[in-house]
Amino acid sequence: MNLLQIPVPVDTAQAIYDTMQAATAETEAVTMNAFDLALKGGWLMIVLLILLLMSIYVLIERTLVINKASKEDDTFMNRIKDYIHEGKIDAAVALCRNTDTPSARMVEKGISRLGRPTSDVMSAIENQGNIEISKLEKGLPVLATSSSGAPMVGFLGTVTGMVNAFMSMANAGANVSITTLSAGIYEALVTTVAGLIVGIIALFAYNYLTTRIKGIVNRLEMSVMEFMDILNEPAD
Repeated sequence: MNLLQIPVPVDTAQAIYDTMQAATAETEAVTMNAFDLALKGGWLMIVLLILLLMSIYVLIERTLVINKASKEDDTFMNRIKDYIHEGKIDAAVALCRNTDTPSARMVEKGISRLGRPTSDVMSAIENQGNIEISKLEKGLPVLATSSSGAPMVGFLGTVTGMVNAFMSMANAGANVSITTLSAGIYEALVTTVAGLIVGIIALFAYNYLTTRIKGIVNRLEMSVMEFMDILNEPAD
């Protein structure tokens, strides 16, 4: 008997068709792109996107500022020493103003206090140093907030997503299915992942910038010590 001639029951054929349709739908769902997946996270994804953009902006902007502040003229302090020992105070001030770095501005503040007690000179330099450091640290609170706030926003999405899932399950009654719960589950998982990603990026950016700033602070302290030595050492 030819097996191809055996009639297939209608119910069996319908079951096979339904199975094929379900497999096709599942394949289409798996191929969902990142943008469509992000939309499943709900309105909290907008908050996370804002935090991400702010963090990236602060990282790029502060990196440029820190790179500029890190540039130092190796001959700067030697020229300052020569000018001071030769009594060319105006030339030393002009050199500081033409050298756009935090250390130059601190040295200029110290030169402006020449003739006063050493404690007054040191106090003026320290005050200027605090101003320079605060300028470098501008924007870091945004990264600190994003690094801790983004995961919390993601956790909030987890809670609201599960609430929506349970509400959908309650409204569906006996007809509950995974499709009914999918919207809430998507919101819960997507916001959690997005919050962690934004938080990690912000945390790494914060630690990177603070490390760079600490390096600049160490160089500023060395410049201050060198400048004070210049003031205290006798002229040749």
